[in-house]
Amino acid sequence: MGFFDKLKSGMNKTKSAFDEKINNVFKNFRKVDEEFLDELEEILIMSDVGMDTSVKIIKNLRNRMKKEKIQDEEDVKKALREEMKSILDVSDIGLKLDTKPSVILVIGVNGVGKTTSIGKIANRLAKDGKKIVVAAADTFRAAAVEQLEIWANRAGAKIVKREEGVDPASVVYDAMRITKEDNADVLIVDTAGRLHNKKYLMDELNKIQKVINKEMPEADKEVLLVIDRYNWSKCNISSKSI
Repeated sequence: MGFFDKLKSGMNKTKSAFDEKINNVFKNFRKVDEEFLDELEEILIMSDVGMDTSVKIIKNLRNRMKKEKIQDEEDVKKALREEMKSILDVSDIGLKLDTKPSVILVIGVNGVGKTTSIGKIANRLAKDGKKIVVAAADTFRAAAVEQLEIWANRAGAKIVKREEGVDPASVVYDAMRITKEDNADVLIVDTAGRLHNKKYLMDELNKIQKVINKEMPEADKEVLLVIDRYNWSKCNISSKSI
């Protein structure tokens, strides 16, 4: 089984499990009330839709049902599907890099392919005639800098790096200075892998973002969350494939 077949198979299993949970809630459907909506919200949260997104979906569904006086089970299901779909519908998923310079901050957990993704993005932008600077702000893992340097050289990008263990925000600060001096088009910032529940690492990421906002307040800024090594967030940079 190829990669996309495995991906499709895995997503079908997830879809089936999610559908079963939703259908179980509707089996005991009597009327649209707060208890019913609370059950739906709980299912969404337990299915990893996310707390904020789940609350937003149910809030919109509640308002819609009141406005349209929806009571029928099938109409409720249809409204739920449409509210969920509306969140996924995005008119423009391309990167906004209109200013010179612009900044791309790449984040994600360990081992998902951030450095490889940066190499491919840098290569695509270079082919579009952009001058690129790459900041090696993963200062915890020496191999990360070496790997990033290989990718940067392939793309003809300048890499800004420092010794292992230094403050990542200081690397970013130096990279922004060099980006301005070289009149580069895009600064791409690599960061160390981190989980959302590691407070000191999240504080470090927040510090990096504050430095970027302070030094380049007018620049277009994109934050890319790499979620696995084959599928990046917002990788549609141009009409050409990466």
